[in-house]
Amino acid sequence: MSSVDLDCGLVDRSASRHPKAQSAESVILGDSPLTWREIVQVARHGARLVLADSTWARIDNARAIVERIVASGERAYGISTGLGALSTVRLEGAQLAQLSRNTLLSHACGVGAPLKVEQTRAIMCAAIGNFARGHSGISPGVIRALVELLNQHITPVVPAQGSVGYLTHMAHIGVALLGVGEVNWQGRTMPAETVLRQAGMAPLELTAKDGISLVNGTPCMTGLACLGLADAFNLADWADTIGAMSFEALRGQIDAFDEVVLALKPHPGAQRVGANLRALLKGSEVIAGSRGIRTQDALSIRSIPQIHGACRDQLVHAERQIDTELASATDNPLVVGTPDSYRVLSQANPHGESVAMAADLLSIALAELAGVAERRLDRLINPLVSGLPAFLVSQPGVNSGMMIAQYVAAALVGENRQLAQPAVVDNFVTSALQEDHLSLGTGAALKLLKVIENTTQVLAIEYLLAAQAFEFLKEQRFGAGTTAAWLLLREQVPPYDEDRWLAPDIASAARLVRGPAMLAG
Repeated sequence: MSSVDLDCGLVDRSASRHPKAQSAESVILGDSPLTWREIVQVARHGARLVLADSTWARIDNARAIVERIVASGERAYGISTGLGALSTVRLEGAQLAQLSRNTLLSHACGVGAPLKVEQTRAIMCAAIGNFARGHSGISPGVIRALVELLNQHITPVVPAQGSVGYLTHMAHIGVALLGVGEVNWQGRTMPAETVLRQAGMAPLELTAKDGISLVNGTPCMTGLACLGLADAFNLADWADTIGAMSFEALRGQIDAFDEVVLALKPHPGAQRVGANLRALLKGSEVIAGSRGIRTQDALSIRSIPQIHGACRDQLVHAERQIDTELASATDNPLVVGTPDSYRVLSQANPHGESVAMAADLLSIALAELAGVAERRLDRLINPLVSGLPAFLVSQPGVNSGMMIAQYVAAALVGENRQLAQPAVVDNFVTSALQEDHLSLGTGAALKLLKVIENTTQVLAIEYLLAAQAFEFLKEQRFGAGTTAAWLLLREQVPPYDEDRWLAPDIASAARLVRGPAMLAG
């Protein structure tokens, strides 16, 4: 079943508000900054990125300021001086271009497994958005080359580890423009120089300011956080859907979700979740027939609006932080004004504290969604509280049923608790005391992506178990939305009559949870 009446709070999955279901062919970067949704459209769904004439005008103006500074011989950090602790070293002439090239080569020292293609593309797109604000001074040719890489789906191979907030990831992207390192193209990993030649692109010759602009700012953490935010919103919708199924299978007391009750706790997230649950459970004979069987349910069952709602409120806060960062100019130095009247500003906009905190907060919210899901699914398999067969199998004893699936969920929740420890409060000193407070925002974003994967698996397990519980209750009608979700899973996974290889079933459920949720926006 792919769609349900809108009155039930559900829509056709192909029309979901989630970015995974959108199909824009191009994203136009004009006078308005990119949003996180547009970053996801380019990075994950392959939309072309097009820069408007007004954007190029801003870029050209900033570049003209840099060229005026170079021509005048003025001392300006990162333009005519060394970087970091070497900012007192004055450079001139050919040294300026050499500094840009050397900056990329020396900073491209990341380690570990490479980022996924969509992750690197998100970083590239966020970097272009930063340059497009018109305060970087980077050469327009560099930006054109980055746009060309995106639109031709040429993706530099970027090691995931080694960033305290910026530097290494963008350096690996930058050296690919020089024909150094490797890139992914047409399903293969190839030398960057070879791919540039085959794609009709010449390796870049950098000039003053290009190197520091390519490695500076917050595009790495911000691009990764955009992908995390997209998945987090989707998982929040799935958590409501799957949580409603568990609530129904455990014959919860619907009064806890009453609109009058929740109006007395007017957090926006709780109101949203309450409305979702009421729509999902609309028309349920199971719920109607269970009224009064107990005074109240366990907290993991009756507090779904309060828990899921609190998580949703943090997602909305993180969304504001990330979109604000995408509207920011985060180079150091920045240039403002015109070539005839300008200022060069050495400042700390590349510090990613806001994005780091947002990513940490998202990790906490997603860890909570997984944590309460594990408590619900544990109740589903426990006959002492569920009223269902032990471990959701008809013949327990000879069959273990869903026993160990709960173990897996518990392990993932345990890992999430470790990953939810904030990265931003951990700090180091770099660059010979010059950079003595770091956001660690890229690490915060990377661990967020791991929390998202763990939470996806936990919700998939709850989905599988709740659907199996429905098999023992299907003599009565379920809610409109929970029925749709149950039947959707049954298109991929048959009922569990006796023990079978369970891992593929979990994988099938996880594939559904990674796709657009069924809730209306």
